[in-house]
Amino acid sequence: MELIDFLNEHDRFAAVNGIQLTEIREGYARAEMTVTHDHLNGGRVCQGGALFTLADLAFAALTNSGPSLAFGVQSNITFSRSAVEGDHLCAEAEATIDHHKLPFCEVRISNQRGELIAVFTGLAYRKSGEKLLNS
Repeated sequence: MELIDFLNEHDRFAAVNGIQLTEIREGYARAEMTVTHDHLNGGRVCQGGALFTLADLAFAALTNSGPSLAFGVQSNITFSRSAVEGDHLCAEAEATIDHHKLPFCEVRISNQRGELIAVFTGLAYRKSGEKLLNS
């Protein structure tokens, strides 16, 4: 099973929130979602936790596409504009520092018009001798 299929099937929280990985390659991962009524907060815009989950799935895919199992140990998100119902969002993760133990990544979330919605940064820890998906 490919990593993209494994994560799309087994990351239940992302799946029930309508988030799906669409690409994983060396140094890059992309996840997408369309903002629905269920993603809205009291202000009638996309809830920050939904945006964080979108970015976090791309981050997980990127850091686990390497040689060993990785877990996020620190992350930060900065919101630059609101996403509204009907927006199609794309989270693109890129490795900023692909350290063998502590990879650092940036995930940029944009809408269908290419407008920047949020920037997520994350630091992961790679465990020795374990892999998320055994080939």
